[in-house]
This record gives sequence, structure tokens and C-alpha cells, in this order.
Amino acid sequence: MEDIIKEVLVTEEEIIKRAKELGAEITRDYRDKDLMIIGILKGAVIFMSELVRNIDMSVTIDFMGVSSYGKSAISTGEVKIIKDLDFSVIGKDVLIVEDIIDTGYTLNYLTDNLKKRGANSVKICTLLDKPERRKVDVPVNYLGFEIPDEFVVGWGLDYAEQYRNLPFVAALKEEVYNRG
Repeated sequence: MEDIIKEVLVTEEEIIKRAKELGAEITRDYRDKDLMIIGILKGAVIFMSELVRNIDMSVTIDFMGVSSYGKSAISTGEVKIIKDLDFSVIGKDVLIVEDIIDTGYTLNYLTDNLKKRGANSVKICTLLDKPERRKVDVPVNYLGFEIPDEFVVGWGLDYAEQYRNLPFVAALKEEVYNRG
């Protein structure tokens, strides 16, 4: 993997520790609520798995598949739902779990969409945040790590559907994603 990794930004140990801290915060904040956790496919799955194991209360889990990137490495700003929820959000307190917030387009759209569907509240938990890239202001209620403007892989994040299984978050060497 040394030939593709520029730099490890967040280690496995740091992620596990932060997921425990976030799980405790979420448990405290939602103790008497009907919490529905919505993971954004595919990137958030690994982080969400670690996070929910650290939430000490009953929760409902569902998933959405969305895209604002298409086949590009740059967001188009147009959000498309690829896989919708299996369950209703009416009357639920919703926590969206995302792998990374970049431009903010996707989460801005999803937050508005879920509120219109009847959710009591919609908050955001993300493993990673790249505030330098933000185009739309979205409130991040639970933050794992702020990272620099790098193309990152690992712990669920991919490049061309590869490298999601890396046990850390790393910046990808530019020559890897600019090959062609």
C-alpha cells in the first residue's frame, strides 16, 4: 500500500477512541428520544458500525444511497437518491451518519428532504470534515476529525470502489487518482 498512500491522517486507534466518545455523547443527547440512525452508503458503513456499537440505547438503523459526484472526483452539486430508506422518518429524531463532509451539498439536501418527510429533528454525525471545501453551510453536530483538503481513502472511504477496507484514513497520492 505504500505506493498509493501519501500520508496516514487518522489511525484506527484514534477512530475507535473517537467513536466511543461520540457514542457516549449521542446516548446522552438522545436518551429519551426515538432515534433513527441513517447511514449514507457506502462510505459511512464502517464508521457507522463502530459508532452504533457505542450507543447505549435502542436505535433504529436504515441506509440511503446518494450521490453528488457521479463518476467524477468533484461534486456536481446535484444530489441524486440512489437507494431510499426502507422505513418512515415520521416522528423520529434522525441522526445522519456520513463518512466525510466536503462541499456540503449532499447533507444540505438530505437534511431538508428528511425534515420535509416528517422527522422531528435531523442532526449530522460525520467521521471526517473538510471545511476548506465547503460550498453550503451545514451544521455538524457530532464530528470525528477535521482534515485538510486531501483526497482520502480508508475506513469506508474509497477511490474507484477500492481502499475502503484500509484500517486508517490516509491521503491518497495524487498520481493514483490523476492517472487518467
